[in-house]
Amino acid sequence: MKDLNFKIVSEGVETKEQMEFLEFLKVDYAQGYYFSRPITKEKFAEEVKTR
Repeated sequence: MKDLNFKIVSEGVETKEQMEFLEFLKVDYAQGYYFSRPITKEKFAEEVKTR
């Protein structure tokens, strides 16, 4: 897929081991509980303001 200049996204990452494997595969983006549990839009707005 890299030959086609696509960005690779992995969803549902829950463990450090999964993330390490995805890094080995050179995945461009990842999301999941490993990074954060779901939050409300209000909490998201607070987080964005403080960064």
